[in-house]
Amino acid sequence: MAGHSKWANIKRRKGAQDAKRSKIFTKLIKEITVATKEGGDDPDANPRLRLAISNAKGANMPKDTIERAILKGSGDDAENYVNVTYEGYATHGIAVFIEAMTDNINRTVADIRSAFNKHGGSLGTNGSLEFIFNRKGIFEFPLPENTDIDDLTLQIIDAGAEEVDVEDGYMHVTSAMEDFGDIQRKLDELGIEAENAELQRIPTIHVSLDDEAFQEVNRLIEVLEDNDDIQRVYHNIEAPEHQMQGTE
Repeated sequence: MAGHSKWANIKRRKGAQDAKRSKIFTKLIKEITVATKEGGDDPDANPRLRLAISNAKGANMPKDTIERAILKGSGDDAENYVNVTYEGYATHGIAVFIEAMTDNINRTVADIRSAFNKHGGSLGTNGSLEFIFNRKGIFEFPLPENTDIDDLTLQIIDAGAEEVDVEDGYMHVTSAMEDFGDIQRKLDELGIEAENAELQRIPTIHVSLDDEAFQEVNRLIEVLEDNDDIQRVYHNIEAPEHQMQGTE
């Protein structure tokens, strides 16, 4: 859930990860499997797989689970998944952008349409939310011990970061989508492993809701996030701290 700051989306989802670890593992395993199937089982030669493994480690996925997912993706019987996106509006004019990975598009779109209809929203056409979300590279990692924060910040900016913030012992980095790979390579060069590294859709227009309206929209978001075919759900709610805490 996107909240009162650009990091609230990460924090909200990480809270949900802790509560629904098996669901999160299912989604991460799918990403590892697909990355392996499409680009091979060598992380050094397959950036998508390297990123998927990094995110799995950040979610505390056991090493043997990661290895089994890679092995599964290397086999001839690995499922054929496709990446698809859906866009729509929840109640109160909240924009919702969905990224899914599925082996049955008809099932996935039926589930998503049903969720929107049940919760008073409407599924739109692809491209209808392009003016609301920008795709950005997002990195989050704990600061290494004895780090010169100013020096590290300058190195990350030189690699292409648009914003660098430090909070609670973590460094948060935002980059243009085109600079995502350069930031990842700089972190690899520095020996830093991100706990979260991905392309996110960051809202440019935010909407505040009262508590009742927030809970109404959040019920739709939770149904979507609980769907195994859906990898990520973005929206443009600007939520205060007490609303964000109520979703974790």
